[in-house]
Amino acid sequence: MAKKYIDVMDTTFRDGFQSVFGGRVLMEDFFPAVEAAKDAGITHFEFGGGARFQSLFFYLRENAFDMMDRFREIVGPDANLQTLARGINTVMLDTGSRELVEMHAKMFAKHGVSTIRNFDALNDVQNLEYSAECIKKYNLNHEVVVTLMDLPPGCVGAHDVPFYEKTLRNILDSNVPYDSICFKDASGTSSPQKIYETIKMARKLVGDDTHIRLHTHETAGVSIACYLAALEAGADGIDLAASPVSGGTSQPDILTMLHAVKGKNYDLGGLETEKVLKYQEVLADCLKDYFIPPEATQVSPLIPFSPMPGGALTANTQMMRDNGTLDKFPDVIKAMREVVEKGGYGTSVTPVSQFYWQQAYANVMFGPWKQIAPGYGKMVLGYFGKTPTKPDEEVVKLASEKLKLEPTSENPLDIADRDEKKTMAYWENRLNEENIETTEENIFIAAACDEKGIAFLKGDSPLSVRKNEKVCKQGESKNMNNASGNYTVVVDGQKFNVTVAEGDANIQITPAETSKKETVETSTENQQEVPAAVNGNVWKILVKEGEKVEKDQKLMILEAMKMEIDITAPQAGTVSKILVSQNEAVDEGQSLAIIS
Repeated sequence: MAKKYIDVMDTTFRDGFQSVFGGRVLMEDFFPAVEAAKDAGITHFEFGGGARFQSLFFYLRENAFDMMDRFREIVGPDANLQTLARGINTVMLDTGSRELVEMHAKMFAKHGVSTIRNFDALNDVQNLEYSAECIKKYNLNHEVVVTLMDLPPGCVGAHDVPFYEKTLRNILDSNVPYDSICFKDASGTSSPQKIYETIKMARKLVGDDTHIRLHTHETAGVSIACYLAALEAGADGIDLAASPVSGGTSQPDILTMLHAVKGKNYDLGGLETEKVLKYQEVLADCLKDYFIPPEATQVSPLIPFSPMPGGALTANTQMMRDNGTLDKFPDVIKAMREVVEKGGYGTSVTPVSQFYWQQAYANVMFGPWKQIAPGYGKMVLGYFGKTPTKPDEEVVKLASEKLKLEPTSENPLDIADRDEKKTMAYWENRLNEENIETTEENIFIAAACDEKGIAFLKGDSPLSVRKNEKVCKQGESKNMNNASGNYTVVVDGQKFNVTVAEGDANIQITPAETSKKETVETSTENQQEVPAAVNGNVWKILVKEGEKVEKDQKLMILEAMKMEIDITAPQAGTVSKILVSQNEAVDEGQSLAIIS
């Protein structure tokens, strides 16, 4: 009897890169490994979308559409190239208008995509309907998704088999067009038994002819067991990655899974161990200079208590490294449990996972529920759709007060369609203002990436790739800009903030944080310093020196952990001194301005 053929999608170049490096891998560095993967017989790749769209523009000075075109050239016309989309968010962190949702499908079809895996983190089927129509309009395969996770211990109300059956029935009843179904567990927290029962349920509902696959991560240590359970229940496909970006926060390793099915009646994509070994050797050589954070290679017993997706975990810990707050990581993970429970049990996958993380981070840094992260607040208020369960009433009230928004049950697409900044015309005008060519690609880049997209198109975006220190010292990578950025240095016992840049750029040096002792000595009864609430970067300065301000008026906005932190005036008065500049890195407690 012939073995059952199991389709294997290689996630190395999308989710693997995201889960280990926060998506920051340069295309010229990894393209030789794509060629090696092709030679190993791999024909199904996840190669873009999700966070690997914006990250290229934000951190790599690369155009995601160019990368997609080059990838297609390497693997040939017959490979199944797949991207990840977040329903009506597509590849953005905010809801797109109908115009932008359609443009996403059009542009991705133009640039080599075969299949779009399409999910909604709230499992709100309304958020999948229009995006599915657009995907099929441009003749792409639509892989519709039910998002999974396990709830933190002691929590009930969603994310069990009946909940997933209800979600799948809603998809079937809504007539969302699809070509395959994926059950996606970004945190890897679902138990093998729940996976088995979920796939069994799905197979019974949709019959034998529908392609069903499972996606999970190794973060919680049960991924291989979950894949075996899914195969036993009748799944047709699974997602795997290649070393050194497999395991840990990423997908299980191809070779490990080949070993796990020995003696079983499954053929994993026709793959052969020796060919995969050669591919992994090439990939390891391509990535040898990249810094792999230790948490990316680990299984964490804390993850089921949070739950934290592998694709977001390392991106967040790397930002905490940059901000000097990595010691707070265990506290933030612990704080996520309450945030998930009170938020209505949306699945911990982008963008909801980021909302959870930001709110947990705020609860740790500023005190429980002293601040509301904007994304989290808008989620509990209904601006991204309906959460699986009703959010905590006190949190909803607090979010409404802090964000000055009323709760809503309106279709998020209708809200987005009224937003001028979510139109192609708005961003076409912005490109004209900057004398940038107004191609559809450029307009979509600007719309998806906001002002960071404009900066990329102007050639002003930063290059931020984390490679090993020895590479910097030896100068082995000309594309490497690891040393650029904002740093605090100590000279003769005094702190200075230093901005380091390539070439002949103007380098700014300013006195760093004033100590508490110095604050007491320099302050007067009518003069007060304004401190930074957290480590971060100065995103916007909203006032000028000499300007009169009211108590609690916003003076500037810091950016920390992809979250905007308002800095307000502690008293009414005049801005006598602004001590920082835009884009400067600042430390918690550092004086930002003086009000007198």
